[in-house]
Amino acid sequence: MIETLDSEDAARGWMDEAFAPTRETWAKLGHFVDLLIAENAQQNLVAASTIPTIWVRHIADSAQLLSLDTPDGDGLWIDLGSGPGLPGLVVAILSARPMLLVESRKRRCDFLRAAADALDLKHVEVAEAPLERVATRPAATISARAFAPLDKLLDLSARFSTESTRWLLPKGRNAVKELALLPQPWQRMFHVEQSRTDAESQILVGTGKIAAKQRGKR
Repeated sequence: MIETLDSEDAARGWMDEAFAPTRETWAKLGHFVDLLIAENAQQNLVAASTIPTIWVRHIADSAQLLSLDTPDGDGLWIDLGSGPGLPGLVVAILSARPMLLVESRKRRCDFLRAAADALDLKHVEVAEAPLERVATRPAATISARAFAPLDKLLDLSARFSTESTRWLLPKGRNAVKELALLPQPWQRMFHVEQSRTDAESQILVGTGKIAAKQRGKR
């Protein structure tokens, strides 16, 4: 049973143990927190009620996806509906992986670009468009923290997947229910992991290609 991170100190302690961030990386994480809080006063990026526990609810919550990636994971990471850069910018601070943030809302894209520039994250690219209009490219990892219902998410992002693509999909309390509604070939690709930041939330972790012939089959 995974112990739930129940405080800001616990969140930072877990991240220190899991990733051993350098002083520079910790500084970037702190700077990102400051940028996120400041921008949240201008546009609703995250719920205001979560700001006092931002390291648990947003930073560690995002970082845990990196810890669930394949141990030798590399190649392009695509973050769908990146919004305020969660988990994409957190992962990009902790990893040198090339990161594509997909977000259709202009103001959020403006924030993502400004934050990536301020944090000197040259390996981050922002795609300001609906996913349907983003050019196809193979993804080593696909994440989506709050993008779409599971079946729609997989259908829309299938063309980016390969046989080795890692799927990291936080689904809150509905993970098992959403997984059960998928066609059987899709269900077999995934397993459920407990979230470190919420005892009642779960993450769907999978590996493989979503093939067109699987769509719609039970």
